Amino acid sequence: MRRPTLPAEPRPTRPSPDLFRAARRGGFHAEVGFRVLAEKSGRGYCTVSGKVEARHLNINGVVHGGVYATILDTAMGGAVVSLLTEEETTATTSLYVEFLRAAREGGVLTAVGRVLRRGRHIAFAEGNLVGREGERLSQARGTWYIWSAADRAPRPAVTSPPRRRPS
Repeated sequence: MRRPTLPAEPRPTRPSPDLFRAARRGGFHAEVGFRVLAEKSGRGYCTVSGKVEARHLNINGVVHGGVYATILDTAMGGAVVSLLTEEETTATTSLYVEFLRAAREGGVLTAVGRVLRRGRHIAFAEGNLVGREGERLSQARGTWYIWSAADRAPRPAVTSPPRRRPS
């Protein structure tokens, strides 16, 4: 019996070699009101900031956890992108966020992401999110997978038939 051919997994497109030019083009971070601060970013680190608006709040009137995750993912991902060659691209494979304090409307969120280690295919990064007064609101760690143009597309996972229970 012939297996059906599965479609190839999508791969992210290669980012612009100039992280800050790419960030100005927009994307999800811009849609939610954050921007990459080029003057506070460089090779291996990236700073992202934005003002808390009503749209960022959850039903309890404080910033939604997904907003914290978004700004931290953007800062840490930007730090990883800053280390890529022109032939490489990357995507987040895991993100672990700890929520330490709540932020409220009118506050300013600033996340700084730093690469801890970059290997051939995996990068490890950490991030810290602070409020206007410098108080730490959240911290995160994550991993990013790195592809180069020379890498072959990954093969789809092999699925096994379900196991039968003994009668």
